[in-house]
Amino acid sequence: MPKLDPEERELLESVESGEWKPVRRKAEEVSRYQEYAKATYRKDRRINIRLSSKDLEALQKRALEEGIPYQTLISSVLHKFVSGRYQERKH
Repeated sequence: MPKLDPEERELLESVESGEWKPVRRKAEEVSRYQEYAKATYRKDRRINIRLSSKDLEALQKRALEEGIPYQTLISSVLHKFVSGRYQERKH
């Protein structure tokens, strides 16, 4: 078995302990979450913001690690924050 990082190990333990359940009406659920995603990432306004070089570089690095553009990362974090769903990751 390949070596797992702590997050992967936690996920595997979660699956093995039976925490995961099959989704009923899968097509409906997929459709519903696709609509959420579309609404979340519909961008119809533009803002300008000043950041420190250090913060911008850190955002760009984090976005690279996540495999997404840094502006998308910023938008996602702001959306999660204003919708009350933002949680800081513990390192």
